[in-house]
Amino acid sequence: MKSRILATAGALVLASATITGCAAGSGGGGDADTLTFMFRGNDAEKAAYTDAIKQFEKDNDVKVKVIMTTPDEYSTKLKAAITGKQIPDVFYIDPGSVQAYVRSGIIKDITDKVEETVDLDNVWEYGVDSYRFDGKLMGQGAIYAMPKDIGPFSFGYNKTMFEAAGIPLPDKDKPYSWDEFIDVAKKLTLDTNGDGTLDQWGTGLNVQWNLQSFVWSNGGDWLNEDRTKVTVDTPEFAEALQFFADMSNVAKVTPSTTDAQTLDTYQRWMQGQIGFFPVGPWDVPTYEKLDFEWDLIPYPVGSTGETASWIGTLGIAVSESSKNPDLATELAIYLSTDETAQQALVDAGVQIPNLKDMADEWVASSTLPPSNKQEFLDVANDYGRALPGGNTYSAEWYDELWKNIQPVLDGKQTAAEYLSDVQPRMQELLDKANAEAGIG
Repeated sequence: MKSRILATAGALVLASATITGCAAGSGGGGDADTLTFMFRGNDAEKAAYTDAIKQFEKDNDVKVKVIMTTPDEYSTKLKAAITGKQIPDVFYIDPGSVQAYVRSGIIKDITDKVEETVDLDNVWEYGVDSYRFDGKLMGQGAIYAMPKDIGPFSFGYNKTMFEAAGIPLPDKDKPYSWDEFIDVAKKLTLDTNGDGTLDQWGTGLNVQWNLQSFVWSNGGDWLNEDRTKVTVDTPEFAEALQFFADMSNVAKVTPSTTDAQTLDTYQRWMQGQIGFFPVGPWDVPTYEKLDFEWDLIPYPVGSTGETASWIGTLGIAVSESSKNPDLATELAIYLSTDETAQQALVDAGVQIPNLKDMADEWVASSTLPPSNKQEFLDVANDYGRALPGGNTYSAEWYDELWKNIQPVLDGKQTAAEYLSDVQPRMQELLDKANAEAGIG
């Protein structure tokens, strides 16, 4: 599952804080008559961009050179371009890189042009705010990129499995409590062929991409409001992590470690062996081909009674060293908000529309699964949050949580013990990041 999410639009930081010593300098990726646009993706996305850019070239009498890399190669190749002072005019950026890029003079403040030409009320607020930076905190201040997309992380269920087990389908508007979720997951965990070995499970969630929902819905969080203190060592956080581990060790509704090594839970979901599994918009083209019916519901809720999830995003930034900064800015805005460009990307099945009115039409008119597409928009509108590591100068502190978490997941250490132990290490790394950012 990890590799699947790494390949999505906007799920993770590109680890670009290492470029802080490189000034933008001179020399962009293009010239006055040519713009370069660098992105990561697949052939379907490249085809969509190629079609959309043709119209931009025609309207603006400019040539746009498109440079595509794989998701795994993008960070390395972009850093090489920066080091070699051959920065593309327009390129993908993630929220976690904004502070370093701004401080290094690599990306341009495009606030004035955006506010002059874009109806920001019709663009997902989360998408725009993810690329705001006021010199101290992300999420406010000047705009340094336009959203390429937002990726609301939702929760899917195998409708066919429910019907075969005679279990009432989940309510799309009323999330399960944790107890209700475990009760249903137990009913779905079965030895379907009678050989004495489980071959169907209620769920199989990767901790790094799903713990957030459980923590937030239980009233916990990673940081305090001004992002200066790591708060993982609270009872609310510990209860959520312990619940997550107990799904496997106590309720036994997930594949064992041995089972997961034989076939990971993503593949088991694809083969119809898992009842509940996360779903992002980037999954939809693949999931349309599944041999079972599936749909979306909110994540189960903890003590707050309120569901929660995260939203990924990638942005489209403009190089400070572009030889044609005005036209480069227009290209970034065009790719983010032009209806024709957005429709090409939506038709390619790689994202939901950036424009709210287009998204509403997409929900109302599309006949492809899932039926409850509104759940994606609910995450985007109501309760989706940024991944914690994307709001700080460096994500090292956040990554530290996952490094030695396996004993908790294996039932060999309690969540409270582990969190008490890891919090000081996380705090030290956060302090370091804030010091580098001039905060504290």
